Formats: sequence, C-alpha cells, structure tokens
Amino acid sequence: MKLNESQIEKLYLFTRQHFVEWYDLQTEIVDHLANAIEAQGQLFPNRTFEEALQIEFKKFGVFGFMVVVEKRQAALSKKYVKIIWSHFKNFFHLPQIMGTLSAVAILFYILKISFYSEIIVISLLTVLLIFFFFKLIRNTKKMKKSNEQTGKKWLFKEILTGYGQTSGFMFLPLQTVYHFRSLFNDDLMLFCGSFLLVSLGIFQYIVLVIIPNKAEQYLKETYPEYQFVD
Repeated sequence: MKLNESQIEKLYLFTRQHFVEWYDLQTEIVDHLANAIEAQGQLFPNRTFEEALQIEFKKFGVFGFMVVVEKRQAALSKKYVKIIWSHFKNFFHLPQIMGTLSAVAILFYILKISFYSEIIVISLLTVLLIFFFFKLIRNTKKMKKSNEQTGKKWLFKEILTGYGQTSGFMFLPLQTVYHFRSLFNDDLMLFCGSFLLVSLGIFQYIVLVIIPNKAEQYLKETYPEYQFVD
C-alpha cells in the first residue's frame, strides 16, 4: 500500500509524541517508517496502518527513537567539526595565510617590546570572551526567531549556529591566561602563545560568524527539501 498525506502527517505526529523535536530528524524517521509500512502492506494486505506502525516502532527497542537521535546528533556534530576544520585550514592557505602570519608577527612584536604584555594578553582574551557571549546570544535569538516563524526546529541548524556546541569553549580564554603568564621571557614560547591567540580569534570568527552566515547553504546541501519547507 502507498501511504497518503494524512498517514504521513500521522507519522510526523508520532515522532513528535515520542520526543523527536527536530524536523530534519523527524523526516528521516518518517521516511524509514513509511517505507517499512508500505513494505508490510505488500506482504500483509490485511494489516492496518496502525498495526504496521506499532510493529515497526517496536523494532527500535525500549528506548524508541532516542538511539536514532543520538546517532544522528553524533553524525551531524562530526560533520560540523569537519566544516570548522575546512574553514580553519583556509586561513593557512594563500592568500589568507599572509594575513594570519602577519597578525601573529604583529602580536608577537607588540608583546615582545611592551612593558604591559600581560595586560595586553588579558585584554585580548577579555575581548574574545565578550565577543563569544555576544555572538552566541545573538545567533541563538536569531535561530529561535526563525524556528517560531517556520514552526519547525532543525537539529543541524542548531549545531551550525553554535547553539549548545561551543558552551565549553568560553572557558578556554580563562585557562589560556593562566598558562600564558610564564611565556613572556622565552621568544619561542611567546611566538607560540601569539599563534595560539590568533588561532583562538580565528576559531571564534569561524564558529560564531562564518558558519552561522552559511548555515542556510549547508542546510540546503544536507537537506534539499529545506528550501521548500523553510
């Protein structure tokens, strides 16, 4: 049997009732259930839609769809890391590498000749920390507004906008301050510290600016139906 639109909508409702709140994951599960139910209809023509649905749902085990959700979260998070890394590598290829190395060299020179190197480092880290909170809050508000307008939440969109993915990152600057204090008397370590600070800034820019701005593009590449649903 071929499922009709009403039955497909019931499958979406079924996934929501079983704690799958993201539309992209709902769609993947619905596609799986629909194909399985249609296959059952061919083998057992007298079996009802509800009976076939319950049989398929039992195959997911005692935790229901949660295992599927966790696996999909892990897969999308892995894809997110690859996206970050691809952008990060671009800053060390021509022509961006010229700007990256220049920033490292300028910071190294300033810290080398300044009597206030520690204050400069702390100030830079404070700026990065403020920027982190500002952009994270702004991206989260923008994403929630979009969810309210469309009535649909997308897991990959939450990951791409840094929602819940970079919360641990805010502690890194504080840890860096602690370890950086002993580096000012060693040129090599000072250069490494300068490189770390610049890399930290690049990472924040990628996570909080570049990727959120390209979120729509990545969503459409991953889910072609996104452009029609959103």
